[in-house]
Amino acid sequence: MAQYSVAYGDERIRFSVRFLPRPQRRVAIHVMPDGAVQVDAPEGATLPEVKGAVRQRAGWVWQQLQAQRERKLHVLPREYVSGETHFYLGRRHMLKVQLAKGETSRVRLWRGRLEITTSKRDAATVRRLLESWYRERAWDVFARVIADVAPYVGLRRAVPPWRLLTMRTQWGSCSPGGEVLLNPHLVKAPRACIEYVVTHELCHLKEHNHSERFYHLLERALPDWTARKVELDNLAELLLNR
Repeated sequence: MAQYSVAYGDERIRFSVRFLPRPQRRVAIHVMPDGAVQVDAPEGATLPEVKGAVRQRAGWVWQQLQAQRERKLHVLPREYVSGETHFYLGRRHMLKVQLAKGETSRVRLWRGRLEITTSKRDAATVRRLLESWYRERAWDVFARVIADVAPYVGLRRAVPPWRLLTMRTQWGSCSPGGEVLLNPHLVKAPRACIEYVVTHELCHLKEHNHSERFYHLLERALPDWTARKVELDNLAELLLNR
């Protein structure tokens, strides 16, 4: 995807652009969890128009990028050793790595701790076991959330097709064919944040854009979605820290 930029003071804000078909009526700017800036523009909009919209909101974009940089300063790289804390459903759980030769490796959440039993205690092995456990839990948690929120979006007859996909910059997406994709790392977030992402993507099954109609549908299905999004954005650096 082509990259563009606009000046903001002595700095430059770099962004990519997606041109979406009508009824996308306005330019929407998204600051992604990894600091990338993505702009959604209506099909037919010119590049000068898009840049003008970014310039108008450059102050807000810069504040979001600065806040992300500040959060990164407090996020330490994972070592996957006993004593670290890892998130699950919005709560921190202390990691306990137990060496047990000859036994089948396993992960369990026990009395507030994430206990990993393994015959190899290196970081790569522990990380692989923990991420596999997260994927298993994500299947269960997301299935329940989809079933719970689908009626509020007007999907009452059948659960839409969905699957897990690890994504670097997104919590979820909806394919043109109507398949919902969810990032397994989202299971680390509070349920309220999971409900927001799921509702957002289910709304795309009816409105495949970020038009006014889309936001009206999202607002009707989840009136406090803005607060949930802010909470998730503030947690992104911690939850995506691998």
